Amino acid sequence: MYEKISYDVDGSTATITLDRPDNLNTIVPPMLEELEAAVGRAIRDRSVKVIVLQGAGRAFCAGFNFSGGFSHWDDVIATDGEWDAGRDLMMVTSQELGWVPRFMSLWRSPKPVIAQVHGWCLGGGSEMALCADIVIASEDARIGTPYSRIWGCHHAGMWVYRLGLAKAKELALLGRPVSGREAADIGLINRAVPFARLQDEVRRFAEQLASIPSSQLAAMKLVVNQAYDNMGLSSTQLLGSVMDSMMRNTPEARSFIAKAAAEGVPAAVAERDGPFADYSQGTAADKPDPRNIVYAGSLRRAGRP
Repeated sequence: MYEKISYDVDGSTATITLDRPDNLNTIVPPMLEELEAAVGRAIRDRSVKVIVLQGAGRAFCAGFNFSGGFSHWDDVIATDGEWDAGRDLMMVTSQELGWVPRFMSLWRSPKPVIAQVHGWCLGGGSEMALCADIVIASEDARIGTPYSRIWGCHHAGMWVYRLGLAKAKELALLGRPVSGREAADIGLINRAVPFARLQDEVRRFAEQLASIPSSQLAAMKLVVNQAYDNMGLSSTQLLGSVMDSMMRNTPEARSFIAKAAAEGVPAAVAERDGPFADYSQGTAADKPDPRNIVYAGSLRRAGRP
């Protein structure tokens, strides 16, 4: 049984759904542990050849939930209710406790993973999606790292490895969101399609992959992954995780979280993003269409209420 995700198998495809639609699928415990467990379940199921990761509701994942001052992880990063730098370091660099190893279960899976992205795909949610092998998004999706401005750092490293230097540096420094269409154009993701076609496109891609022997898929995925490992991916992730821990606890970051706890997340992000007029501070044209809804379950249901 899962609390924060759902898991379905339809033929040769296992669908893992981030299932907190009322909260834009923001990350709270035990979502990442459940994600890793579900990936392992799909790997062990010999009938499954492809894994699809999606988000329920109107977003893929809007990142880590900090509405409670990030107290969800106090048991591993705090002592007596206060941030403990040593415990935080131990957590983010641990294969057993760290967030990046949970994301990387998608990367390590011998079975190919397709991330189906719609709506908001932000912060840790974008790091998660980009650990998949194939990323297919709706054209109106918004993918971004608002933590570039305050309270974080690239920790899974995929933004760096999927992009060329010019765009990687620009987006790392500014943290501006890109639409699904722009993300495809700059090579961050594989392709973008209108939302009405999104699940059909993902299903078609999954069926094509499923027509190939599993051992062949595993071999091709492994050799590509190894090339990126040889480029220093794990070292980048180690540094990124440590820097993310530090950047979440600078004086400015702690003030940001205190404002979110005292006045609500909207007030904190309005102050953060107001000068850029994006994310929640953007116009309707700069946001995903809120009528685009994905439902938990296999790749059969999507639409507008």
